[in-house]
Amino acid sequence: MRTLVLKLEYDGTGFVGWQLQPRGRTVQGVLEEAIHTVLRADHRVTAAGRTDAGVHATGQVVHFRTDSDMVVDRLKKGLNGVLPPDVRVLEAAQATDDFHARFSAVGRRYAYRIIRRPSAVHRHFAWHIAYSLDVDAMRSACAPLLGRHDFTSFCQATSAADGTVCEVRELEWIEAEDELLLRIEANRFLHHMVRTIVGTAVDIGRGRWQEGVMAEMLAANDRRAAGANAPAHGLCLEAVRYPSEFGI
Repeated sequence: MRTLVLKLEYDGTGFVGWQLQPRGRTVQGVLEEAIHTVLRADHRVTAAGRTDAGVHATGQVVHFRTDSDMVVDRLKKGLNGVLPPDVRVLEAAQATDDFHARFSAVGRRYAYRIIRRPSAVHRHFAWHIAYSLDVDAMRSACAPLLGRHDFTSFCQATSAADGTVCEVRELEWIEAEDELLLRIEANRFLHHMVRTIVGTAVDIGRGRWQEGVMAEMLAANDRRAAGANAPAHGLCLEAVRYPSEFGI
């Protein structure tokens, strides 16, 4: 048996999320169907993170175990030949037997994009906000989130099974012309964590709350203390990081 790893890119617009569900089109379901077609056997894939409906990825990582001896370049080509156009395999590789797409990861990076004008091209990939935002206030408000904290206030309650402590290593608001981009990296993320941070920061940027309230929300350990979730379609999983010993 071999452990094979795929790096995926997908447009989440047409999916009800990553994970298999009784109803609705999922990225996992589409990928497993493609693997079955190419390898002529059923395989269950495991992802580094389960993205929600409408969330995109340019660096999702999955693994599966197989007894197939197909070379990885041929596997990549074969999968891309049968996958729908909103899912692509960017890379395929063989990893060590102890590799796990989720549990071996040491970091994940997301980006959230806001656009300040109506856009035909970006309407499925960015949150359109017409009102003005104080970006400096948003940056100052988010600064206390860096480091290791309990993010209970910024997650859906169902995330608590594995604990609610995360270490945010990078958090940067990047402004360019009509776009505003949040890039955030952490050892792990909780369900809806990035979207709640963005939604709260936007409320601060439009003057609904003062800058210091984000730190107060963090300390409250209560989801009711923070703002509403930003829309899913502005979010993208950009990268997953692994220790070098796995050969990924």
